[in-house]
Amino acid sequence: MFVTRTISGIVLIVLMAAVLIAGGPVLWTAVMAISLIGMYELYRLVGVEKKVLGVAGYASAVFYGGLLLLRYTEINIAFPVFLVSLIMAVYVFTFPEFTLDQAMLVFFGVLYIPMMLLHLYQIRTLDDGYLVWLVIIGSWGCDTCAYLVGMKFGKKRLAPILSPKKSVEGAIGGVVGSAVLGFLFGAIFAPHLTLLKNPAFGCMIITAAAAVLSQIGDLTASAIKRNNNVKDYGNLIPGHGGILDRFDSMIFVAPVIYYLVRILRVA
Repeated sequence: MFVTRTISGIVLIVLMAAVLIAGGPVLWTAVMAISLIGMYELYRLVGVEKKVLGVAGYASAVFYGGLLLLRYTEINIAFPVFLVSLIMAVYVFTFPEFTLDQAMLVFFGVLYIPMMLLHLYQIRTLDDGYLVWLVIIGSWGCDTCAYLVGMKFGKKRLAPILSPKKSVEGAIGGVVGSAVLGFLFGAIFAPHLTLLKNPAFGCMIITAAAAVLSQIGDLTASAIKRNNNVKDYGNLIPGHGGILDRFDSMIFVAPVIYYLVRILRVA
């Protein structure tokens, strides 16, 4: 299992690096594909993945993503209103085929996966496209640092019911490790990071905050699985599980990095 997990992890990193470098429509397409598969995995928990309610969720995600591709970023504010109206319309006109819990999960799924994950694409469209690598540092970099520190020093359980192997020491190691990696990234690529007044310090703050959200994202995915009595969201990625098992932390990291960059950018 360890070898399989390692090999698939390396392949995943290479593929992710390729689409991040390509940016533009390639990155948009990759993020949309990941989002739709993740939504399918989530909707499968309540049995709506192939039903009209689930289709409404997929269609909403593509509509939202299409508007972002056309640079209509103001849709971020208005979209939830459209979404709840659409989901409730399907819910009432098909009543009593679906329960309110199913409708709410479909609504949540669109906000939780594509709306948050597509911030990865939005970061890449900024003047400093290099900042998109902070998402990798804040999510997968945090995971690696937390794992290594936790294995060596972990004693106090962080969330024993949700994830018995995670430790407080590992969580702290993930935040500190991400901050150090962010500082090094900012120092090395400072000439390319014109949006940040102090690239090294700015990247350190951003990745430290992202690492905190990364671990919340990981535990969120675990909590949803626990509530629905499943071990993994799927088996698409050998040794890792489904899309949501691998991208759970990145879902939370992408938005926080996007907005922190906007906050810390040179006025």
